[in-house]
Amino acid sequence: MIRGTILTILISITATGLFGQKFEDLAKTPPMGWNSWNRFGCDVTEKLIRETADAMVSSGMKDAGYTYVVIDDCWHGERDSLGFIHPDPERFPSGMKALADYIHSQGLKFGIYSDAGTKTCGGRPGSRGFEYQDAITYASWDVDYLKYDWCNTSELNAKEAYTTMRDALYRAGRPVVFSICEWGDNKPWLWAKDIGHLWRTTGDIYHCWECEWNHGIWSSWGMLNIIDMQKDLRKYAGPGHWNDPDMMEVGNGMTVNEDRAHFSMWCMLAAPLIAGNDLVSMTKETVEILTNKEAIAVNQDELGIQGYKMLDYGDLEIWVKPLKNMELAFCFLNRGKTPQTIEYDWKKIPIEDALSNCHIDFNKTTYKVRDLWAKENLGTTNEKFKAIVPAHDVIMLGLTK
Repeated sequence: MIRGTILTILISITATGLFGQKFEDLAKTPPMGWNSWNRFGCDVTEKLIRETADAMVSSGMKDAGYTYVVIDDCWHGERDSLGFIHPDPERFPSGMKALADYIHSQGLKFGIYSDAGTKTCGGRPGSRGFEYQDAITYASWDVDYLKYDWCNTSELNAKEAYTTMRDALYRAGRPVVFSICEWGDNKPWLWAKDIGHLWRTTGDIYHCWECEWNHGIWSSWGMLNIIDMQKDLRKYAGPGHWNDPDMMEVGNGMTVNEDRAHFSMWCMLAAPLIAGNDLVSMTKETVEILTNKEAIAVNQDELGIQGYKMLDYGDLEIWVKPLKNMELAFCFLNRGKTPQTIEYDWKKIPIEDALSNCHIDFNKTTYKVRDLWAKENLGTTNEKFKAIVPAHDVIMLGLTK
């Protein structure tokens, strides 16, 4: 059936001269889900993915909005004599269709990984030269999300390579969220809006507050380093096309304060909320961070505006995210090793954001102030906001009329 389908599609393309396009009406808010790589690397199995799907439901993550369960690298077996990819028979003995069916039965969606090069980053078969076969195979498995990497691509043109897979996915006929993962090397924010639904803006994240892990020819970066790399990119993001600062490291070894700051900033950045920890063995604190619906609402706001750093006082930064109905999220980020005292006078600094057409003078409009982590109402913008931000932590506020 699959082999006949691919011939039909290829003949159709030749006859009509038509190619594909990006699936519209997907990822209107930043995608939410889980990916295996940050915590498990190549140690992926059918059992792990099923248990993760179960945990996404039982932990409350599904109710909080998490949808996609994505297998990253190393699920691959070999290609058959006709070039069709098969999963590793030892790691995935039931096959990918059965696994997708299980994930769908939980009310979740199924994601998978491939690479634009000849081999994946983990040395498995890449999709170069097999894009249409792979897209049809994924459609036959009922895949909902594809993360597409950039290892072993030699002299390939990134825009063309990702367009080829976009076209292949579209012609296969099953709507798929397309995650472009070429690490920002070719500035995808300039060309990827009509190709993918999200694109990586940086190299890989690492579970530290601020650091560089040098691998020789490339580096992994700490959470603050990744945030700093988002400068000047907000104008390229919006519904259906998101800047992706990489999957989250919440629950992977940083402190609770750092995890809370990490999650808050991904919410402020309108970043995809893709968890990367072990969902089966999460601590209570990790669950509370990942399922904070008030913080998630900031991320998932339908206006789709990425937040920005409004004020920089060194260790203390003040970030603002315009929301629908002229509401706002404020995040006070303490980058430093000591607590920072805040005495913020709303009436002295108006909000002037041309990107969202948000212009607010707190002398003329009064807002209610709510602490989104303490989940407490704090009065209004008629009073100064006074607080202490702990080291490596945030205070995140929601302002509503």
